[in-house]
Amino acid sequence: MIFQNINEQNRSAINQFIQENWYSSEMVIRGKIVDMTLVDGIAVYESNSIIGLLTYEITNDECEILSLDSKYENQGIGTELIKRVIDIARNHGCMRLKLITTNDNINAIKFYQKRGFDMVRLYHNALDISRRLKPSIPMIGEYGIPLMHEIEFEMNLWDLP
Repeated sequence: MIFQNINEQNRSAINQFIQENWYSSEMVIRGKIVDMTLVDGIAVYESNSIIGLLTYEITNDECEILSLDSKYENQGIGTELIKRVIDIARNHGCMRLKLITTNDNINAIKFYQKRGFDMVRLYHNALDISRRLKPSIPMIGEYGIPLMHEIEFEMNLWDLP
């Protein structure tokens, strides 16, 4: 596996990967549209194909994970991407790493908690606002769960060794 930051040379392939996996280059987070074709990130390659991607945004002393995708689960790809974004965030002087996921994303909820993230906020019925900005967001999510809320997770970077 080869890990590479998003750059001018791989941006087109990254954008295509985002489009294929998210069906859009726009993501709505906490009532804000994020253009995923402009964000920073780390891609994972195997045989010249992207098999994983983590995108993030640094604002002041916070780093927010915007997306995390792995073509192969339980292979350590997501965990390694988390380790790498922690290093990036620390190098930029960030005090915390945060992310938002939806209430139906049981696999992500489990994944992030197992890696030291703490559930800190529930944005009740946040998807009602998001659907006004992006009507294509479905009503029913993974496992047949109604897609309604956003859950914020965070990791305090100063608590890490």
